[in-house]
Amino acid sequence: MMTVSIGIVALNEEEYLPSLLENIEDQTYPHENIEVLLIDSGSHDKTKDIMNNFKMKAAYFRNIEVLDNPKKKQASGWNIAIQNFLGDILIRIDAHSEIPKDFIEKNVKLIESGEYIAGGLRPCKIINENAWTRTLLQAENSMFGSSINACRRSKTKKYVKTMFHAAYRREVFEKVGKFNENLGRTEDNELHWRMRQAGYKFCFAPDIISYQYARSGLKKMLKQKYENGYWIGLTVGVCPKCLSVFYFIPFCFVMALFVSLLCFFMGTKCILSVLLTVYGAVTILMSFLTIVQNGFTKFSILLPVLFFLLHCSYGIGTLLGIGELLKKRNKS
Repeated sequence: MMTVSIGIVALNEEEYLPSLLENIEDQTYPHENIEVLLIDSGSHDKTKDIMNNFKMKAAYFRNIEVLDNPKKKQASGWNIAIQNFLGDILIRIDAHSEIPKDFIEKNVKLIESGEYIAGGLRPCKIINENAWTRTLLQAENSMFGSSINACRRSKTKKYVKTMFHAAYRREVFEKVGKFNENLGRTEDNELHWRMRQAGYKFCFAPDIISYQYARSGLKKMLKQKYENGYWIGLTVGVCPKCLSVFYFIPFCFVMALFVSLLCFFMGTKCILSVLLTVYGAVTILMSFLTIVQNGFTKFSILLPVLFFLLHCSYGIGTLLGIGELLKKRNKS
């Protein structure tokens, strides 16, 4: 039977980590074949205490290690997991996530069938559920508010370009190497691109499900979108081939909006009118489809505004990321 290493990198995750560790304890896969690597990135809350307590009480696992990530970056934390895992398979799980009891078992079965990289659906959930947070979750889970990534909504087994909470055979890392620690938020894109270049395929199975907790406040959600967009802009200078054209749609919208406003103040008003009319029509349509699919809340009428804010935050982030990239190149 294959041995499995679970890697979790955490920074100030005392709110989410205990329930995730309970999920790991509830796994149907034999615990004697599971290694748990808990990597703390310099938390200021009780995260590391939670990790150490888990190590003390859960001695029935094959191995549990609590490791430090002094560089504090997500990529460096995952590299520590890659350097230290002992299993045949490494599964990466974000700290603010939830996994069903059969998550490890289903991943292992897919790997044992001959795949080298496996994974499945990863929709978002939200903590402290109420009408407002459900509306935020609707925006996050919507294709229009987040992405068209198959890992969020596909219902068929297929090979995809990337995935969340993936399981990797050991030899994949031995051949391809580790994460690029110069990247943030896009380290997955770059590493998965190298894996595809090396000939590996990402096997997506919709019956494998894990969940990630979305930001429960608009300010936090907008900050996340901005930072995601910012790193897309910076990654253009590192590995442009690892980025899909879809990542740049919010940037193109923001640039079109900026040019339209400039033309408006110069006397040409029709461009802005056309842009807002088309964008508004699409946004209202996507809001309607989101409500039909997920239900109506008393805040659902705000979905068009939420989509606009999410797109602008991401697009502005990409714009400033590209600006920072050009600034660095001019200095060098």
